[in-house]
Order: sequence, then structure tokens, then C-alpha cells
Amino acid sequence: MENKTVPQHVAIIMDGNGRWAKQRGLERVEGHRAGAVAVRNMVAILKKSDVKYLTLYAFSTENWKRSKEEVDALMELLAEFIDANLDLLQENNVRLLVTGRIEGLPEKARNKLKDAIRKTADNQDGTVIFALNYGGRAELADAAKKIAQKVLAGELDPEEINENTVAQNLYLPEIPDPDLLIRTSGELRLSNFLLWELSYSEIYVTNTFWPDFGEEEFYKAIEEYQKRNRRFGGR
Repeated sequence: MENKTVPQHVAIIMDGNGRWAKQRGLERVEGHRAGAVAVRNMVAILKKSDVKYLTLYAFSTENWKRSKEEVDALMELLAEFIDANLDLLQENNVRLLVTGRIEGLPEKARNKLKDAIRKTADNQDGTVIFALNYGGRAELADAAKKIAQKVLAGELDPEEINENTVAQNLYLPEIPDPDLLIRTSGELRLSNFLLWELSYSEIYVTNTFWPDFGEEEFYKAIEEYQKRNRRFGGR
């Protein structure tokens, strides 16, 4: 697509898997399976869209409150997804990263993610970031801990702490903030997602459930973004 005003970084709150399944009389896990197919499709779309970074909210720190059966199914599906789509990432020259408390994930999923991150590290045509065991408040708390440790070690003067200090101590400080946030399924909230990074992101909400979100919907969101006048607090 034309590169003019294409967002460099798009973040997506992938919502509606459960409702998609319910409408079809299916178990919730089938909605998550359909959602995984939509993720695969987004990986394929990324390269030709000219978007450089795509962050997908896959599992939040709050999602552990769901039933053990659903959480276990999600973690198994995550491991399966990595196995099934590592070749796709490689073929499209797309790098995989994770934002969140990755060490808190089950060993099987954690190891597969780390292996995929290592194997795709040199890919340069795009970056897909999975937000896993992620919470915006948790990220800010973890950043505060890092900063406090540097102060205690005498590496940082408290008087020198500023916004850049916080930004440099987030999970992925090298990744630019999202230009565009997309939320599927019509919900109008951030759900504890990238609270620092989304400060000046444009927001696009669609009623489409995540399993039905595809290339057409993605380009609709980008077209809407291209109509916006981003002033970043100015006039």
C-alpha cells in the first residue's frame, strides 16, 4: 500500500474470541483457535502493509483469573502456534519479540517463545510483538523497580529522573510507541494495555470480533488513521 502516513507501529487489542465462539455454539477454546488463525493472517499482511511493528495483546496479567481449563488451553495453543508459524515468520523475514513477564509463563510456552525470538532475531522486514503475561501497570511498576535499583546502586541521581528515564526502563525501550491502536469487538477501554506507550496513539474501534478481523478491516483502520491530524498536544 502507499507509504504516505502509514503508521510505523500498530497495536491491537484482540477481543471477541469468546463471543465469536458463543454465537456459533462452540466452546471458547474454538474461538481462541480461530483467533490464532487471524494472528497468522496478520503476520502475512504485515510485510506488504509497510507497517514495521505490530503488537498483539495476547494474554494479560489479569487473564490468569480465567478458569484453569481455559488458561491451560491458551498456553497450549500458544506453543502450537509457535511450532506452526515459525516458518511463516522466517519466510516473511519477520522478527518475533515478547513484551511482558515472560518468565511467568509455563515452561513449554516460554521455551518455544525464546527459541523463536532467537531464531528470528536477524529478520528485518517487520516485527511482531506478543504481549504475554502483560499488564500496563505491571510494566510501570517493573520500570520503577529498575530505576530504584539504579538509584540505590549509585548509578542514577533521583534529580535526573524524567520521562525518558521511565521510557528507557520499560520492557522494550527500543520499540517506538504505537501510532495506532485497534480494538476489535466494539469495547471502548484500554484494558491495562501499553498505558505509557499509548499516550498519543490514535484509536480505532471496530465491532468485528477478532477471528473475523482480516486484511480488509486492517486497511480500513489504516485509512481512518490517515484522515487524522496528529497534533501531539499542539494546535
